[in-house]
Amino acid sequence: MKNIFRVLGLALLLSSCQEQLKVGYINNGDVIDGYQMKKDIEETYKARNEAFTKRMDSIDREFQVEVKAFQLASGKMSQKKAQEKYNELGQKNQQLTQQFQADQQILQSGYNKEMDSVIKKVNAFVRDYGKTNGYDFILGQNEVGSSVIFGKEASNLTKTITDALNTEYKNKDKEEAEK
Repeated sequence: MKNIFRVLGLALLLSSCQEQLKVGYINNGDVIDGYQMKKDIEETYKARNEAFTKRMDSIDREFQVEVKAFQLASGKMSQKKAQEKYNELGQKNQQLTQQFQADQQILQSGYNKEMDSVIKKVNAFVRDYGKTNGYDFILGQNEVGSSVIFGKEASNLTKTITDALNTEYKNKDKEEAEK
């Protein structure tokens, strides 16, 4: 009889120690893709890239006109003068190419920096959401290298977190617009 009470007491003790963990997961890509801040940054950089491309095309067209003018006039130039102009155009082409590459790299670097800040913002938001809502873990799911291979749909927080992120982002925009 004593042993039965000990076994029951031990079972009761062990079952009370097994606290149920609150676990959720998100699809990282879907959260980030659905985040309005990311969409706004993409639109901004799309416009900047289009403006950059138009400017680059315009400068390139001007340079091509200059090259054609040289080609037409080169037959009337002395060999030395033609060679000097050819070298000058070659240097100008090299400078334009380097400038275009530098400008494009600056544009890409700015985009990457802003996208990194989006990812950091999402991660911080998910951490805060987890703490506020009593989660022990919120796991991330990706198409490749996922930490969640299967999860019950009830534990999927992707839409909830995306909606909350967008609400917070919209509210910050409104606050900034009112200032």
